[in-house]
Amino acid sequence: MTDEPKSPPNGGTSDKPVQRAAPAGPVTSPQKPAATSPPKPTPKPIVKPEPWASPLLEALQERFPGAISDALIFRGQAFFTVQKERLIQVAEFLKSEGGGSYCLLTDETVVDYPKREKRFEIIYQLYSFERNDRLRMKVLAGEAETVPSVTAVWPAANWLEREIYDMFGVVFEGHPELKRILLPEDWTGHPLRKDYDILRQDPEWVRANLKIESGQ
Repeated sequence: MTDEPKSPPNGGTSDKPVQRAAPAGPVTSPQKPAATSPPKPTPKPIVKPEPWASPLLEALQERFPGAISDALIFRGQAFFTVQKERLIQVAEFLKSEGGGSYCLLTDETVVDYPKREKRFEIIYQLYSFERNDRLRMKVLAGEAETVPSVTAVWPAANWLEREIYDMFGVVFEGHPELKRILLPEDWTGHPLRKDYDILRQDPEWVRANLKIESGQ
């Protein structure tokens, strides 16, 4: 007798894998979405200085008529320009209790605008511990003009004004010891002026002191 193939019990299927017909037509991979450029950032609005109004400004204008100009506020910081001739009086008032107690001069520096008649902007950064407030004061001066020293009002101005004198050539009248602080005393020129080339040196000083030609 020959054994006949037996059907799976209970109507089950065979353990052998069933071959299925391949699908008709070419098989294509799923389409990838088209790449999109990132959205352009929205430009930030331009912030411009606005007119500054405060009781302190009113007090300054009342006490020193005509001496205060360009009173503006930018990003929360107020600033104004004061006449050079009234600088010391305004400084003393600002340091007093009635003027806001700006007893600390945190910085004094200069911006040079060579094409302007008053090419130098001397900038005073003031701070009041009592008000927890900062105030910026500016004075304009021409190249040949002197500026009153504020060392008697804020002693911190001593070395700051020496650095300004050294780098920009601004002369502070009444300074107790106005001399260079970074460069040799006999150096010619003021390196932070806009018309002073960054590679420029004092050839005579270099030759006399370093025994080489300028530019080496």
